[in-house]
Amino acid sequence: MRVAARRCLSQRMRAATAALGVGLGVALGTLGACVYRRRHLRWGARPDEVTGAMPGDDLLARAEFVATRAISIAAPPDEVWPWLVQVGFRRAGFYSYDLLDNLGRRSAREILPEFQELGVGDLAAPMASPPDERTAFTVQRIEPPHVLVWAKPDSTWSWMLTEELPGRTRLLTRLKARYDLGPFLPVTLLLMEVADFPMMRRMLLGIRERAEASRETGAAPASP
Repeated sequence: MRVAARRCLSQRMRAATAALGVGLGVALGTLGACVYRRRHLRWGARPDEVTGAMPGDDLLARAEFVATRAISIAAPPDEVWPWLVQVGFRRAGFYSYDLLDNLGRRSAREILPEFQELGVGDLAAPMASPPDERTAFTVQRIEPPHVLVWAKPDSTWSWMLTEELPGRTRLLTRLKARYDLGPFLPVTLLLMEVADFPMMRRMLLGIRERAEASRETGAAPASP
């Protein structure tokens, strides 16, 4: 009887230890996710930029995902702007992980004249070809070379370029998205909460790299 009692007690202790380990793991995982989310939602941005208003904020009444990111670039706004307006699949690419968002085609390292003319109502930043309202944003506001706002029914993507010092640009971007219940919600959550940050960070770094390189070598050559 004593042997059986000890075995029972040992099993209960192991079960309790396992449960404690699982609970601790969940708690640490949740804490890590919260820390990661806080970091990636404001990467590079100052507190005043995170809380400040951005063009296009009024276009989406409700948004569960709001990410404000920023980067400083050693080039004036009018030299950064061309790299921004030409982004998209089968355009200049997204200057990010080309294998993932451009089917392996290298993002452009030059200004593409054919994608420089952009106006309100035009499709922008397409993610598929041919682009349509589902796979691309629509230009809602454009004020070269300082303000650009793209929108979809469930999301907005705003850009603001300010000259923080002579010859230097502060590039600020805000992505807002509404999470709607439906069969595609898990995919949306995965894309926004996990994949968006590394892609967006790489994109901002890619824009900076190209704008600064062009400034060092003179005007960026245009594709024929």
